[in-house]
Amino acid sequence: MNTIENDLQKEYAMRFSAMAEHRIAVWKVLIRDFFQSRIGSNKDVLDLGSGWGEFINSVEAKTRYAMDLNPEAKERVENGVVFLQQDCSQRWELPDNSLDVVFTSNFFEHLPDKQGLLSTLREAHRCLRPGGRIICMGPNIRFVKERYWDFFDHYLPLSDYSLSEGLQMANFRIESAIPQFLPYTMSNSHPRPMLAIRLYLKMPLAWKVLGQQFLVTGLKA
Repeated sequence: MNTIENDLQKEYAMRFSAMAEHRIAVWKVLIRDFFQSRIGSNKDVLDLGSGWGEFINSVEAKTRYAMDLNPEAKERVENGVVFLQQDCSQRWELPDNSLDVVFTSNFFEHLPDKQGLLSTLREAHRCLRPGGRIICMGPNIRFVKERYWDFFDHYLPLSDYSLSEGLQMANFRIESAIPQFLPYTMSNSHPRPMLAIRLYLKMPLAWKVLGQQFLVTGLKA
């Protein structure tokens, strides 16, 4: 294991281990009450920057893929999930037009630079079928501001505007761009009741007060 992979394992353990069960529960609610209807059923779905697999283990799909550079992520995904351990900015180990949805959450901010992000977006475009979509969630620097830098492995500050431009440069059409969606973190040292999360998802007006993460969706023509 190289130094980068070892550092990834250490960071994931420091950040996620204490709240692992709560994170799983949160993602089950997010998928059931919000994301699944936007993903559809019987789709080929890739979780980009899959981490400990909270999303890909819970989403309903025909074929589920997970991509992460951390080798430990392979042990976190369920049997039946195809795991791709690689640098996302390099050519993906998938054929052209093989995916319906690429989903990514709180991942792009960990990339070292915008060229790496653009290469990643272009690979997503290559692998998506016509009409396929990329769904991107992450901290919006316009609202998070200096709190963005509270995490050691945050490098690339993005907003809904800058990510939308990057997607367009990779030949996506912007389907929707929500500047404020979820709070900066949905699972911290003060776990939120699942009922509160369900109610929050049904109250877009609350997003404009508490939301600090963007939700941007691009379509491949």
